[in-house]
Amino acid sequence: MTASTANDQRFREFKMPDVGEGLTEAEILKWYVNVGDTVSDGQVVCEVETAKAAVELPIPFDGVVHELRFGEGTTVDVGQVIISVDTDPGAGPASAAVAEQAADVAPAAAAEPEPSGRQAVLVGYGAAPSSTKRRARKAQPGVPAQPVSAAIQGELNGHAAVVAPAPAQAPAVQEAGSGARPLAKPPVRKLAKDLGIDLATVVPTGTDGVVTREDVRAAVDALKAPAQAVTATGAVAEAAPVTVVAGEGAYASRETRIPVKGVRKATAQAMVASAFTAPHVTEFVTVDVTRTMKLVQKLKEDPEMAGLRVNPLLLVAKALLVAIKRNPDVNASWDEANQEIVRKDYVNLGIAAATPRGLIVPNIKDAGLKTLPELSTALSELVSTAREGRTSPADMSGGTVTITNVGVFGIDTGTPILNPGESAILAFGAVKLQPWVHKGKVKPRHVTTLALSFDHRLVDGELGSKVLADIAAVLENPQRLITWG
Repeated sequence: MTASTANDQRFREFKMPDVGEGLTEAEILKWYVNVGDTVSDGQVVCEVETAKAAVELPIPFDGVVHELRFGEGTTVDVGQVIISVDTDPGAGPASAAVAEQAADVAPAAAAEPEPSGRQAVLVGYGAAPSSTKRRARKAQPGVPAQPVSAAIQGELNGHAAVVAPAPAQAPAVQEAGSGARPLAKPPVRKLAKDLGIDLATVVPTGTDGVVTREDVRAAVDALKAPAQAVTATGAVAEAAPVTVVAGEGAYASRETRIPVKGVRKATAQAMVASAFTAPHVTEFVTVDVTRTMKLVQKLKEDPEMAGLRVNPLLLVAKALLVAIKRNPDVNASWDEANQEIVRKDYVNLGIAAATPRGLIVPNIKDAGLKTLPELSTALSELVSTAREGRTSPADMSGGTVTITNVGVFGIDTGTPILNPGESAILAFGAVKLQPWVHKGKVKPRHVTTLALSFDHRLVDGELGSKVLADIAAVLENPQRLITWG
């Protein structure tokens, strides 16, 4: 076995995996190990955040941490190596192994011819060498080509090389109109699109002329800089007038900028898409829930519910499930491609949960089939997992309807925005003692306001009104859970 092969087997690299639904990048939130720490197969080494959730990553082999490639807070593309592990630390210092590998590879590289055709790999065959070679980047007007080595250029010209000083800094933005399609990874293209930057105007600094994230951000900074032009003689022209916007000037030191990324960024994009895609309608009803509040207290004392979390949200969820059972057409989605309404015979009930990383909406699969104790257990697990930041992408996909409990913040009601792909969302307001006419007399009663937003392509006013009225009827007289359920 050559030193190169031994070294390849000794130092194992772990790449950023696709942790859910084709995501292209993730941010490293926290490392749980340091260089020199011993790790074992299945041990969690770091926590990363995607656009869906925070996820812990286990290492798939044993050994000693040799290198952490990225620091905390860094966004890494899927497929990039994030950590390397020395699987045979007893073989000697890592530097000796690397030197031995270099000594073994150097003469071999000179003696062995370039392999042709596809090379056998662990599974199937790798790509042919020609297919992995990046195409040459076309020259662009006004942008100098990649410089040739000064020594080689000198020999070509027949005289000694004179190395000229490098320019202070390459411009961040170049002239557009070269016609060549810029080279950039999909996440970088998306970043440029989000920031309103034309990649054709960005000077690449990556290998083989690839535009990097830093190049895009440098282009943004260049556009924000004061407009000072340098003339051909080196004189600085008069600065153009600069418009002061929010975040600049006298108040800049008293403002805090918070990067929108991960879960918060995904939520913002989803809400914008929903608000301007689905025609929203919101209806309201104020209801006396005194009997429901009494039932909550009785259930807390019921031995069958011992150890379970019983609260008004549990009965609101059950009331919504009963209303959907009585009005199944409300549980549907819109198929834009086929212009069809897809009615669903299952209910994946979403519960909006506020977490340190933003609002997320995990859902309870097949909630309509669960008994009250099972629904209570599922709600408790859902909320605790969300607060700990451990909700998986699968738990947040496939929802059909959602409840948002704004009452916990003392809010009476609101006009909630639908989750994309869902038909309805119910806002549950604060339960308060209010004067209420009951049996012909004004008495203090527990009262709340419910708001139901629905997609008017799927749910017309009649159906939406029936669903909201049924929810209110169950909460006003919870014995309907038995007669209707």
